[in-house]
Amino acid sequence: MHNHPGDLTDLRGDCANCFGLCCVALPFAASADFALNKDAGKPCPNLRGDHRCGIHAELRQKGFTGCTVYDCFGAGQRVSQVTFGGQDWRIGSREHARRMFDVFPVVRQLHELLWYLTEALALPAARPVHADLRRALEDTERLARQSPQELAALDVGAHRQQVNVLLLKTSELARAGTQGRKKDRRGADLIGARLKGADLRGANLRGAFLIAADLTGADLRGADLIGADLRDADLTDADLTGAFFLTQPQLTAARGTAGTKLPKTVSRPAHWTALH
Repeated sequence: MHNHPGDLTDLRGDCANCFGLCCVALPFAASADFALNKDAGKPCPNLRGDHRCGIHAELRQKGFTGCTVYDCFGAGQRVSQVTFGGQDWRIGSREHARRMFDVFPVVRQLHELLWYLTEALALPAARPVHADLRRALEDTERLARQSPQELAALDVGAHRQQVNVLLLKTSELARAGTQGRKKDRRGADLIGARLKGADLRGANLRGAFLIAADLTGADLRGADLIGADLRDADLTDADLTGAFFLTQPQLTAARGTAGTKLPKTVSRPAHWTALH
């Protein structure tokens, strides 16, 4: 299913070829992100018979912001069309549906790793570890191709740890020539931080909590943003050119404008234009 280094096509959600798995397999908790509680394996009341969302155009207005920032990294269409051969969970047995819902989050994690590995292979500075990254990519793809039974038994956490060692090496190599490479904010509590115009070039922001942080005009070029929590962070006029390991869900959870400069791996969220 995966093509070649730098190609992220198969790692983007394709709802038209998915059986609405994220709307059924995953649980919701009534909060600022979801308007109701929903148990795992129970269809969302907004899910239509054709596996489309009945309120897709009004998700934010109706209290389902969490749905708008979710991305399966293409796991939905793989599980629906490849792993289970296009057999709809609505038509199959209860056991068939349960197995599909159990496997979906596992494949989603594998696809997220494929995203990071693919991006890492596209970084020229990571050339010294390209061979290892390519092997890790092939191993991860092989795991994602497994049968439902094998996927259900997979220790995906252990595989993530192995891949993360390589991603850390990639990060160090990619940030080595950046002026701000010594800025280690890994896992830092920067909730609501005033970072307007901050020089964060080449900063290590892995897993940093940047919820509602003011990053207006901040320079984030070449920063490592893997796992950074950008919910409601203000990225107005910020420069994220060359920032890596940034995913679409992270960006969609933030606020920004037409003046926000983005890496080529992500696209400008549609709701940003409505904010200004």
